Amino acid sequence: MNIAELLVFIVYLVAMIGIGVHFFLRSKNGNEKDYFLGGRRMGAWVSALSAGASDMSAWVLMGLPASIYAAGLGKAWIAIGLLIGYALSWIFEAPRLRRFSIEANDSITIPQYLTNRFLSKSRALQIICAVIFMVAYTIYAASSIKACGTLFNTVLGMNAPVAMYLAAAIIVGYTFLGGFSGVCWTDFFQGMLMLAALLIAPIFALGMIRSGAVTASTEFPEHFWSLTADWRDIISGLGWGLGYFGMPHIIIRFMSIRSDHELKKSRVIGISWTLIILFMSVTAACVGRMFLGEIADSSTVFIQLTRRIFPPLISGILLSAILAAAMSTADSQLLAASSAFASDVYKPVFRKKASNREMLWAGRIVVFLIAVIALIIASNPNSGTIMGLVENAWGVFGAAFGPAILLSLFWRELSFAGAAAGIVAGAAVDILWLAVLSSTGIYEIIPGFIVGLIVAVLVSKLSGKPGKQVEALFDRAVSSQK
Repeated sequence: MNIAELLVFIVYLVAMIGIGVHFFLRSKNGNEKDYFLGGRRMGAWVSALSAGASDMSAWVLMGLPASIYAAGLGKAWIAIGLLIGYALSWIFEAPRLRRFSIEANDSITIPQYLTNRFLSKSRALQIICAVIFMVAYTIYAASSIKACGTLFNTVLGMNAPVAMYLAAAIIVGYTFLGGFSGVCWTDFFQGMLMLAALLIAPIFALGMIRSGAVTASTEFPEHFWSLTADWRDIISGLGWGLGYFGMPHIIIRFMSIRSDHELKKSRVIGISWTLIILFMSVTAACVGRMFLGEIADSSTVFIQLTRRIFPPLISGILLSAILAAAMSTADSQLLAASSAFASDVYKPVFRKKASNREMLWAGRIVVFLIAVIALIIASNPNSGTIMGLVENAWGVFGAAFGPAILLSLFWRELSFAGAAAGIVAGAAVDILWLAVLSSTGIYEIIPGFIVGLIVAVLVSKLSGKPGKQVEALFDRAVSSQK
């Protein structure tokens, strides 16, 4: 165990808890909208980096570099697909989702928006969404907690399950206290730290190789440097981009921005940040392969690269980026799942007259419960890799919600029944493909997204037009500037 690295980690974790406490004290008289959406007061920089950091979990520092390190540049198509999808979501989806969510009775969650968009009194869609949220987010959060365990185990020699418990406690702590504002501000600082780490470590390593200070490895797997070695890598990699259109903890940031003007600034910042992060993640994998040669655990390539180059104090700061990546995603996932349960199930189904205080505590309790289940999954040795857990959760969200949300924003004739059917069909096909046809090598989000889109359109056509009031809401949202 290195004392300098340990001290850096402790200072970092205390700072994150401090942010949560700060927003807890500021929002004692806050309401449900403040806790789950920050009162729609988020500025450009915080919104952009929070969206990016909540997206780029520990997989961008551990999972993606591990895949490229082990299999070659063919896996870089994941980064290409993600960049394309992220840019398109900011350019086309973000402006309309912000306006539509305001017109749809000032909705503060995705399930709530999808119900209010059709002026429906039925809670079926909210409950369906909430159930998918709870399941997928638990798996997603497990990947972040697992990454924290790997980090502490590799760097500090700490028992991995104990490290996971510690990380989960910190994440739950500041999410529990600070709500959406606390999560966004911690994500902002964590996004800056991730950017710095991914810029510094690979560049220094490459400089050492070019100067002759380190002899580059010449042993690479076959076709390591080929971007076109396997067509399935290309198709599946591009398919990752589809996930952005239905990723609740990311697109909820679009709804929280204070104005269209701030959104335009956020778009430029967010896309630029993501471009650099993804490019440097791929670079870290390739440079790591040359710098380190063959290593036993490819998920630790960034950790080992950093520790071999920098003294303990600097490596501790840079490795805190992995904590930042893991925590910035887990907190957003926990908050999105808890908001879905509290706002879309607890209040409308069980406690229609629940007070603001009761709603806040219902959400906080769900944060704790999901974290416990995610911790159980993460600590199971058979739960899979960090990248595998992310891939499964990402596929379900993209296939289930992507088609319905896009159609709700761009197709006037989408009906409530069509949206509900598309969500269920997309999720079902994604899960079935994973269970039965994963051997094809095609990422399950692709067939899931396609089927979800087709079913939503067909059911909408068969169920008739959504009604004049719903069409009027669509027209107001399209023409509004807020």
